[in-house]
Amino acid sequence: FSVCTRPVMAKLCRSSKTFKPKKNIPEGSHQYELLKHAEATLGSGNLRTAVMLPEGEDLNEWVAVNTVDFFNQINMLYGTITDFCTEESCPVMSAGPKYEYHWADGTNIKELDDETLFPSLIGVPFPKNFMSVAKTILKRLFRVYAHIYHQHFDPVIQLQEEAHLNTSFKHFIFFVQEFNLIDRRELAPLQELIEKLTSKDR
Repeated sequence: FSVCTRPVMAKLCRSSKTFKPKKNIPEGSHQYELLKHAEATLGSGNLRTAVMLPEGEDLNEWVAVNTVDFFNQINMLYGTITDFCTEESCPVMSAGPKYEYHWADGTNIKELDDETLFPSLIGVPFPKNFMSVAKTILKRLFRVYAHIYHQHFDPVIQLQEEAHLNTSFKHFIFFVQEFNLIDRRELAPLQELIEKLTSKDR
């Protein structure tokens, strides 16, 4: 299954290759162990603690593991509401009337399974532009959350997935805030929700 088969998301897929079928982190790799650490920490219920860089770990690797995980989460969440996101209902990718998203980034196409960008082998360095690319991917993932909240929240409620969406988004926001990965202006379409979801954890 790929969200790229859906008309609205196909535009994003064709231009940025951000959405593809689920990317798996190789079992037995250090990144796999980091993902397991993240999942175990999430079980504590404290999302602010869960997003913090584990002691002695590389920031690039931590950002890479979490970016892949957020991609997989949003891929799954979006997949549940694809029947409601059609060319007719969503002729443009938007987050309410004020925010319309355009996905083209020229020839600078990045993929999550690009080993030069997301190396899975120990000792293989991350490229110098890794953090910049990760920020672009996370910004685009935020836009998908924003689109779901603004345009498809009713189906989310009908499907009883509101708690899952809110928890996933809250985790995502804590992560990007912890490492300053998305410009505050980009978060504007969901600023009120962000303040509501994060106010109890300050």
